[in-house]
Amino acid sequence: MPGPGTLANLIEFFWRDGFSRIHEIQMKHSKMYGKIFKSHFGPQLVVSVADRDLVADVLRAEGVAPQRANMESWKEYRDMRARSTGLISAEGEDWLRMRSVLRQLIMRPCDVAVFSDDVNKVVDDLIERIGVLRAQDPDGTTVFNVNDLFFKYAMEGIAALLYECRLGCLKNEIPQDTQDYISALHLMFSSFKTTMYAGAIPKWLRPVIPKPWEEFCHSWDGLFKFSCIHVDNRLKEIKSQLERGEKVQGGLLTHMLTAKEMSIEDIYANVTEMLLAGVDTTSFTLSWACYLLARHPHIQEQIFTEVTRTLGPGTVASADDVYQLPHIRGLVKETLRLFPVLPGNGRITQDDLVLGGYLIPKGTQLALCHYSTSLDEENFPDALGFQPDRWIRKHSTDRVDNFGSIPFGYGIRSCIGRRIAELEMHLALTRIIQRFHICVSPLTADVKSKTHGLLCPASQIHLQFIDREN
Repeated sequence: MPGPGTLANLIEFFWRDGFSRIHEIQMKHSKMYGKIFKSHFGPQLVVSVADRDLVADVLRAEGVAPQRANMESWKEYRDMRARSTGLISAEGEDWLRMRSVLRQLIMRPCDVAVFSDDVNKVVDDLIERIGVLRAQDPDGTTVFNVNDLFFKYAMEGIAALLYECRLGCLKNEIPQDTQDYISALHLMFSSFKTTMYAGAIPKWLRPVIPKPWEEFCHSWDGLFKFSCIHVDNRLKEIKSQLERGEKVQGGLLTHMLTAKEMSIEDIYANVTEMLLAGVDTTSFTLSWACYLLARHPHIQEQIFTEVTRTLGPGTVASADDVYQLPHIRGLVKETLRLFPVLPGNGRITQDDLVLGGYLIPKGTQLALCHYSTSLDEENFPDALGFQPDRWIRKHSTDRVDNFGSIPFGYGIRSCIGRRIAELEMHLALTRIIQRFHICVSPLTADVKSKTHGLLCPASQIHLQFIDREN
């Protein structure tokens, strides 16, 4: 099997900071070596799969508990702190057990639809916050660094559903414990590249270069502390209600605490990991979506026309309304195709596998190159073009499923928070398009992407939000 040599990889990633260009390296290597190639990262062998049909073969061959790759640093931290693993980091029977509990609550669209009102209250605050930020600029329209705005929206939204309380992320004065969590989250992603790829960095180097591992542990300490506080607060409220003989009602966290299908440590771990997974992923996608709409005003107006015609002027959309807004759904799918939050995904083969004519032994680490497949002309004609309507079915027999772009994964190990993330994005984008013309600020140049754990904007995006006449 072809592929770059060990020395070439070490130079690419550690000398040329390839960790910030993983998406570009995917494209480069797939052109040089083909749709399947091998790489060595120190002692670690990785087989990269950059073909839609081969990715489909890998995912369709998975067993009942697929094994992720590169989670050793997460597990090491949990062992050190005597913490449980959550749905992202768990494997095997532990993962299956937690998955079976959580999938009953948030996997189906109808389960998540009940959160529409809660999400729309956060969208209310988002729209109000856009107004506040615009007023701070002399032109009265510009919001600087929109990803900071959407980061706080996404955190407020996911926390409202997970913790069943508001954090104040979109207020002028953010509470200190919320600000501490935001700092911990930023620290987590700043240390991401040196910890997720720990297999290539020997542990004996930690005494020599201690800072990355210390920051990684410090960030996890902050994330767990924040979650424990909010879980414990809700648990105290439930106990007080029961002591008063009141009926206990609530959302996701209340169900987990009262059903007692998971231990309290399992709940701490899962809430922490779901909050971690649900903030930057949503905020980056919203930032890219608004940037793309600003760069393509004719598509923005097409979507505005659909929203206005379907809902009527000023109507606040619910989860049920989104089914009647195919261009809003297509906007999110096309944004995630062009800028997949996870440019790649990992798997460990659990059995011998024949792939692309090669025998892949059991226990081999696979890298599924989603960025490369999503920009492949064979999978998507005019792959660099922004075409949300490519995802819209033209008739009842038309299928637009495509393994070239699977931003939420596929099968049993697909993203369990997909429906929540989609609801947050669909409702926010619908309301923003109803209220504003989105334009690129003159201060924003052509924005490229970079890999920082996730695929994110390489520079700040400044946009103008101009009131629509109606």
